[in-house]
Formats: sequence, C-alpha cells, structure tokens
Amino acid sequence: MTETIKILATNAAGERGRKLPAEKLILESEGVAGDVHAGSSRPVSMFDVAHAQRFYDITGARPLAPGQFAENILFETTTVTDVRIFDKFVKDEVVLEVVQKGKPFHDQFREPGNYVMPREGIFCRVAHPGELHSGDVMHHIPRVFKALVITLSDRASRGIYEDKSGPAVSAVLQDYFDKIDWRLKIENVVIPDSEMQLRALLKGALSATDIIITTGGTGIGPRDITPEVMNEFIKKPIPGIIEMIRWKYGIEKPAALTSRAVAGANGNTLLFAIPGSVRGATEHITEITKHLQHLFYMIHSIEIH
Repeated sequence: MTETIKILATNAAGERGRKLPAEKLILESEGVAGDVHAGSSRPVSMFDVAHAQRFYDITGARPLAPGQFAENILFETTTVTDVRIFDKFVKDEVVLEVVQKGKPFHDQFREPGNYVMPREGIFCRVAHPGELHSGDVMHHIPRVFKALVITLSDRASRGIYEDKSGPAVSAVLQDYFDKIDWRLKIENVVIPDSEMQLRALLKGALSATDIIITTGGTGIGPRDITPEVMNEFIKKPIPGIIEMIRWKYGIEKPAALTSRAVAGANGNTLLFAIPGSVRGATEHITEITKHLQHLFYMIHSIEIH
C-alpha cells in the first residue's frame, strides 16, 4: 500500500522569491506553466507543512502564508513520508518524479525559503503533465532499484562448489546503496558458461532491471564467452571505468591485465561484466560503485548541482 499526501495549497510566481496562491497548477513537460522555475533542472517544488511548523517552533516566527517558502505545492501527510530521489508522486494522469532533496543555500538567507527549503524541500520534474488543485490527494510511489547479479560457472551451476563471487558483489552493491540511501532489490542467478542461457537472461531482464552484473567468463579460455554476449546488449560502452581498474590492479598483479571485463549502458540499464574470482569481482565492484550514482543521474537526465 502506498502512502498518500494531501495538497494544502498550490502556488506559483513569475519571478524569484515567494510564490503566490494559484487556483490550480497547470503542469507541462517543463514545469508549472507561468512559474519562474519552469524549464530549470528542478522545476516543481514541494514542501511538507510539518517542516514549516518545526521552523516556527525553532525560530518563534509567526506562521507564514502558503508560498512564502517558495514552494509550488504545500502538503500534509499522516505519516512521515520517506522521500528519496527517483520516487514519484501520482494523481490520475499527473506524475511528478523527485530529482533532488534539498538545494544549495543562496541569497544570504533573506527569505524564510532560503532557510527551510534547502534542508527539507522536495524538487520534482514532470514525468506526465496535467493539473493539480488544493485538496488533491497524491500517492507516493517509492523507487526501488533492481539489480541482477549473474554468475557464470560450469562447476558452480552443477553444485560442485558454492558460488562466492556473486554474493560478494551483491554485498558490496547493497552496502553502497545503503550508504547513498537508495532502495535496492537484488536477484542472484548462477548459470553455466552458456551463450544461450546468458543471452536469454539478458533479453528477459533488460527492460525491467537497473543494473546487470555478470561475474566470470572474462578470460580467454574456450568457455569464456561473457564479454562477447554482454557487448551484444551494450549500446553505449563505458570503457574508462574498466581501463582504470585494469591499470590500478595490473600494476601489482599483471594477471589483472588479461581480464576482458566490459562496462556500458543500454537505455536506462547499466551493464558490467567482471571477473569471477572473489577477489577480482570485489575489486571491480568496489571501483564501479564509486561511479554508479553519477551514471544513474546521467542516464536519467538528472542534473545535480
């Protein structure tokens, strides 16, 4: 069951500063029609009235009219809504996607909005246009990223030994998502070194998965087929990450230079083929996670300032 928020006031303004009450918000692809922030990287601002009350309690300030925190949408909720980047707010055809939580301080705090909004503001883009009014109820849809970790190993798939590289990759990936406070669901699969099985998995998962990582099959043996298959699905290669990893670890371990690991993107999905040893897989995923947040921002066209 999704959480809901109730819109208490809708506001807009043609110039920077406080916003004025508006009968309705006409949401276009660029933002609120007639609002100064339309066309910006964070065109629609939202604000929980509970944070305004906290501001009044701390400062002793007199309650302000809606819009004076420079918010387009002032809302209330019966629970503490855990809002994160990429979450969505939905009402009928209207879809707002969260692109930023908080923002940089500016203008030397001349307005209340310059104190509260940088800390508590929710900034969205319009994923689907429409109209919003005071009194409307929107559903908060949390964004859960999906990862598929595929281990390619003839022996592990037959149960001759336990797969350890896949779980090691999943552990590092989960720790990273916890650190950046993004939700993640991971699926682990073990298959033989089979072009047909890998290709079928990738075809089935590509459109519904945010990140696909394979371990194993990146050497030059007759059964090492992972890079060839992965490259069939990579539309935009990202060679720099893998080149850096080979250089960094190849200095001390020349065998690392023989790895044929690859990285790239296909639409909104990131794909990585990394070595199958626990050590090699851990080294690769540790370096890859340093770039993941930025990569997701880029493929989803989100500008973070």
